Amino acid sequence: MNKPLVSKLPDADMQAVPAALLRAGRRARQIARQTGTAVVATRDDKLVEEKVSEVPRVDKGQKAGKAA
Repeated sequence: MNKPLVSKLPDADMQAVPAALLRAGRRARQIARQTGTAVVATRDDKLVEEKVSEVPRVDKGQKAGKAA
């Protein structure tokens, strides 16, 4: 299971960055699902192209039934 992203920087603006990155990833997958394209991401320091399934994954902390 993935560890939650937490900013260790004291700046209040930087505290919001991990949540913003998660939102951006969910939105990118939503657009990819709608357009039938793949999402390019890094896994183990390698670029990978992943197809997005029709059923969105529920991330820890995200309510089931909420649009991704």
